[in-house]
Amino acid sequence: MLILCLSFLVALVDQVTKYVVMQALLINDCKVVIPGLFNISHVRNTGAAWGMMQGFNMGLVVLSVVMLIVMVGFRRHFMADTRLYRAIVGLMVGGIVGNLIDRLRLGFVMDFLDFHWQSHHFPSFNVADSAICTGVGLYILLQFLAGRKAGKPAVAGEPQVPAGDPAP
Repeated sequence: MLILCLSFLVALVDQVTKYVVMQALLINDCKVVIPGLFNISHVRNTGAAWGMMQGFNMGLVVLSVVMLIVMVGFRRHFMADTRLYRAIVGLMVGGIVGNLIDRLRLGFVMDFLDFHWQSHHFPSFNVADSAICTGVGLYILLQFLAGRKAGKPAVAGEPQVPAGDPAP
């Protein structure tokens, strides 16, 4: 139930914020929120993260649907069934659904969070992207911490030799 509720909440907040920005700003227009750091912009992205794979919208629709099926159908194979892991899945599923709605309804994903610092500019993103990245980041962090707690090597493929035993 947590996965469903959090997914719905993330997708709803994502769609509402995108709607508000689309009503307030013309395409490629922006409003300065914090000068020199943060703008709200109306950007259309036909690709994936950071503008990669531009024009590959239908392929990204298929990829999104496949990822949703894998995450919901097989999550217990790669995640423990705890509240935190269910929240992580809820964030990722909600983010995928939020961007999938845009792709199917609009033919692109609407991005609006625009950060920059001096001459550096971070690609625009949205609430759905934030939820996906947060979920993935938490998953990676938990896997790293679980590996350390179990005494496993931090680097995949690195052999573990108990203290005092000769190396293989």
